[in-house]
Amino acid sequence: MSEETKKLLSEVEATMMEAVAYLEKELGKLRAGKASPAMLGGVKVDYYGTLTPIENLGNISTPDAKQIVVQPWDKSVLHSIDKAIQAANLGFQPKLESDVVRIILPPLTEERRKELCKKAKAEGENAKVGIRNIRRNILEKIKKLKDSGVSEDEIKTSEKSLQDITDKCIKEVDDVISAKEKEIMSI
Repeated sequence: MSEETKKLLSEVEATMMEAVAYLEKELGKLRAGKASPAMLGGVKVDYYGTLTPIENLGNISTPDAKQIVVQPWDKSVLHSIDKAIQAANLGFQPKLESDVVRIILPPLTEERRKELCKKAKAEGENAKVGIRNIRRNILEKIKKLKDSGVSEDEIKTSEKSLQDITDKCIKEVDDVISAKEKEIMSI
């Protein structure tokens, strides 16, 4: 295999694994019965006219499995944090206390668990589509190598290697999704 094809294949594997890592990060935001600071990952707070990620405004901790506490460094932003969490519609209500915002997670209903599983599957499908798009783009590049004098045998070998890498990454996505579903459905 030529250096060019080896480089393309190593590049594609790294890119596909980034898609899997992104999926894991997104699934970390899904609530699975246990409190996690990642649940507030997408929340943006209006901080003096600028939308700022909530994690940049204070400490986010989980004192126990059913509770998240946000302790801002600037106490004047407490009401803005409260409003931002409510506006994010994450399925729980924050409570303002003297210097923290406390979130008590309600128990998940069976219906909500199924809804979260659907959401996880949808995220998994998006990751698979991304991986397949990466494969398609690299496949075009591999086929263009024929014009630069690369043999047909090498192109076929590269295509098979590309498919093997794609299959491995798709299986990884399926494993991540099934693990998340198991986590969501366990009581």
